[in-house]
Amino acid sequence: MDLSSLTNTPGSRHARKRVGRGMASGHGKTSGKGHKGQMAHKGHKHKAGFEGGQMPMMRRLPKRGFKNAARVAFCGVNVAALAMFDAGTEVTPALMRQRGLAAVHPSGIKILGDGDLAKKLTVKAQAFSVTAKAKIEAAGGSCVVL
Repeated sequence: MDLSSLTNTPGSRHARKRVGRGMASGHGKTSGKGHKGQMAHKGHKHKAGFEGGQMPMMRRLPKRGFKNAARVAFCGVNVAALAMFDAGTEVTPALMRQRGLAAVHPSGIKILGDGDLAKKLTVKAQAFSVTAKAKIEAAGGSCVVL
């Protein structure tokens, strides 16, 4: 297989609809917009979620619970995952991302306490759970909040 043998899936590519090119084209005169009405007039676009005057889906669905606008959500990494690093390593968020332990997250990384750790590590992260901090320090390591 090489680049010259690649083809599009049949039906995945369509020619652009050329409207207003005469009556013989099938898209002449009103250009597929019908006669009068709000969608026939120039410059008209529906707002996102507009359903033609019907009560929109987002207003019909029930809302439950509380959504905290000030919530800070971290990308969690368990203590057990830190066992992949050699003893004495300074584990930074960049190093965790490089090893595939965490994704790029706007709030940063939080170290969670699931699993065990037997190596002395200096772990740098934006947040630590109480159990994670206890396990890292019990192994002789240290926790640095960024």
